[in-house]
Amino acid sequence: MKAKQAVAPRMSDAAVEAKTGRTWAEWFKILDAAGARKLNHKQIATFLYDEHKVPGWWAQMVTVTYEQAHGMRQKHEKPEGFEIGGSKTLEVPVAKAFAAWEDQKLRRRWLKDAGFTIRKATPHKSMRITWVDGKTSVEVNFYSKGDGKSQVAVQHGKLADAKQAGRMKKYWGEQLGRLKEVLEA
Repeated sequence: MKAKQAVAPRMSDAAVEAKTGRTWAEWFKILDAAGARKLNHKQIATFLYDEHKVPGWWAQMVTVTYEQAHGMRQKHEKPEGFEIGGSKTLEVPVAKAFAAWEDQKLRRRWLKDAGFTIRKATPHKSMRITWVDGKTSVEVNFYSKGDGKSQVAVQHGKLADAKQAGRMKKYWGEQLGRLKEVLEA
């Protein structure tokens, strides 16, 4: 098994201290003293929440950052696999962006792998998709950005490893670029 690479915190000391009362170094010292390197994600987050009254989202942020900094979790890694995301702002109304995903004929014009399964769709808001591999999941959210503008945000989860996550991050960047080209033409 390949060793997991440590990742530096994404958020500044000032930001984490403003919200939790401690810097990264202080949290890491507390977690090391508590034996967090031998705990799972849920145990660490619960410790922070129960013992140090760190609010839920921040308990998760401190836990993930600790895990990444100590090589216990890679970038984009979650308990159920890896997850990546991407988004694109489009010069089209949200209804048109949604239709480009929902209508398979239109989808084939911009998406390389258009044969996915839509599990759930809320018109002009979101889609839950089983990807073409039948194993991974894609969540697409649609946001209105004013008159004739929208944003499409994609989260692709349950990816097997960092290599697949990297490939899909690149893939979605390219596909969302193609979506923009097709819809704005």
